[in-house]
Amino acid sequence: MWHDKDIVASKCQDTSPAFPGDPMYPYVGKYIAHLTLAQLKTLDCSRRQHDYPMQLTYPGTRISTLKEVFDFAACADPSHQILWNIESKIDALYPNRTLGVEDFVHKQQALFAYSPYHKSITYQSFDWRTLLGMKALDPTIVISALIDDETAMMPDNSTSPWLAGLRLDQFAGLSIPVEIAHAAHWLGSDILSPVAESLASPSPDPAMTGYIPFTTKDMVDEAHNLGMTVKPFTVNRLNVVEQLLSWKVDGIITDYPSVVRRWAKQQGLPAAPKYPKQRVLACMDKHTQ
Repeated sequence: MWHDKDIVASKCQDTSPAFPGDPMYPYVGKYIAHLTLAQLKTLDCSRRQHDYPMQLTYPGTRISTLKEVFDFAACADPSHQILWNIESKIDALYPNRTLGVEDFVHKQQALFAYSPYHKSITYQSFDWRTLLGMKALDPTIVISALIDDETAMMPDNSTSPWLAGLRLDQFAGLSIPVEIAHAAHWLGSDILSPVAESLASPSPDPAMTGYIPFTTKDMVDEAHNLGMTVKPFTVNRLNVVEQLLSWKVDGIITDYPSVVRRWAKQQGLPAAPKYPKQRVLACMDKHTQ
């Protein structure tokens, strides 16, 4: 929901009066874990983000609970065909900024279990401790190991707090990408979900000089050899989409699903169905009052 992961970002506005004597007000800029649901529900999050100039906004948009999201989706999707990718937004470097592993896993799993979408959920996280915790609670949940430059290794070569105590160099491999595939497999992950572009890349597109991918063909091949699927994120350029698809990745995570969906249909690839516009709008009216 927010790039910041942990805080109520500036796309939200404090538009409602604070609770009398509330020392946490204003709420924008505060850590979500430190606010109550009642406090969060006072925020209007309909401001257009600067990085998304074409974003449609809906005045009065409030932060939804996961149950509210499930209820809205089930209204628009009565046959329950939607596939879900749900992340635990937890910060392994700063545990005081988010709820802990046990809180996330137990509360999310309880909601999953009573949802009509229980069998359609993929649970993903950069903090691999939550993936182990979720599998222990519910072995039927598909888990997806997120990883990027910042979580794979620490600058001082110490053990990364994100990888549930694993070190990439404990896995025999010809390269770091191959070691990443082995680490995710050891974890028991069904899906490896690496960032597409390395933070070290001086250019954002494989058609440009100097592009450095984080997801490599070797990583994809090794993950497939180990029985995992590979779904890179966040893929916002069609040249990157085409490169990854040429390496046989199994899915794409993007900020522009409509564009990638159109591209997939143009290529004759399968794409998720659309839902009737009027039904979706009617469900939105029903579930946002």
